[in-house]
Amino acid sequence: MRAGTGVLATTAAVLALAQPASAATHDITYDCQADTPLGAENLTLNQTVDATAPATVAPGGTLSVVVDPAPNEVPSEAAGYEVKEVHTFTLKVPVPTNATLDDVELTGGSGLGDTPPAWSEDGGVVTVTFAGPIAGGATFELPTVTAHLTAGASGSIDSNLYGSSYEDAGLTFTAVVSTFIGDISAPTSCFPNPNPVLTSTAIA
Repeated sequence: MRAGTGVLATTAAVLALAQPASAATHDITYDCQADTPLGAENLTLNQTVDATAPATVAPGGTLSVVVDPAPNEVPSEAAGYEVKEVHTFTLKVPVPTNATLDDVELTGGSGLGDTPPAWSEDGGVVTVTFAGPIAGGATFELPTVTAHLTAGASGSIDSNLYGSSYEDAGLTFTAVVSTFIGDISAPTSCFPNPNPVLTSTAIA
């Protein structure tokens, strides 16, 4: 397992100038399920991200894949109840096939609480964590994630997000919701549905 801490003061790493970059904006929809004392509640969360990577890389060459989330807002209500805050976040991103991970940088981000985001890697999955809390209705911005990679011998390096079900979630957090029985904590699990390819780099 590998880990790093802190939101860095620098901007996201610049891609090699000799390589034409592929860039795209994606509107990601997360399918979520909250576990509450009142039963399971289903909801969707939307997140726009800008993703960039070089169009090509030489075998064994280095490259950077940058995923830059746009500002977003915590819902102020869910299922008719007031959302007081959300906390204890994890966001997962798989290391692309045909590449090895050299390092991860977390840059920028705002409104995420006093503890800077941190990252770790285990089993080919990078996990970004931060404690929050973020108040219901508040605006926040997730950090830009820059993955520094070394290309394999052939094929393509395709980046996407992690998660395929509530049990194999790519985004988790706990929501504190005000209800008629008092404040309740609702652990929430989400996965991107659909899960598009964010960037594609040909090894050539």
